Amino acid sequence: MRAVFDRKLNQLRQSFEAMGLAVNQQIQAATQAFIDHDKAAAQLLIDADQATNTAEVNLEQQALELIVLQQPVANDFRTIISILKASSDLERIGDHAVNIARETINVKGNTRLPEVEAKIAVMAGKVRTMLIQMLKADLSLDATAARNCAQQDRLIDQLYQAIRQEIVLANQATPAASLASTSYLLVIRLLERIGDHVVNLAEWIVYSVSGEIVDLT
Repeated sequence: MRAVFDRKLNQLRQSFEAMGLAVNQQIQAATQAFIDHDKAAAQLLIDADQATNTAEVNLEQQALELIVLQQPVANDFRTIISILKASSDLERIGDHAVNIARETINVKGNTRLPEVEAKIAVMAGKVRTMLIQMLKADLSLDATAARNCAQQDRLIDQLYQAIRQEIVLANQATPAASLASTSYLLVIRLLERIGDHVVNLAEWIVYSVSGEIVDLT
């Protein structure tokens, strides 16, 4: 009986990992489409949004089946609940990526600011690296690595403030880019929110490992 439970729990963890990697790819594709002004790529991402929602539903079904049919002990129960909760954060990250793709369509054809877009690309890369490191911490059940990774959100917040200020100044110098500037502000805000959700993942990893409820923001 325990072997069956372990197999199903491992499948659940693998499903979560796959969802996390898929969401990370969404961030990359969305920001690349935005920087490249690629409306077609952005539309493909928007059209594929349902895949993330489906992945979350499948995770929920697997988790509830384990809870109801296998009656896990405390440690295993924490693991299941943590994955269940963390999958909601992954789904929200996917939503934010899709909203970045939507801004690609909204701003298409307007005057752009390449220097700002380059910095948005850097910020997006930092966010993606943070998410990948968090998924690795989850895979190894490394609460210390999760805590350390969560601290990187401070850098994301700093980048957000710096780029925001640059957008405001650039918009004053180039009024024709006002529509693009509005999209830039929204995109960096979405990236900053993704960083916050990654911190939430860290909190669920800590809970899964130790049972401790922490606030890492």
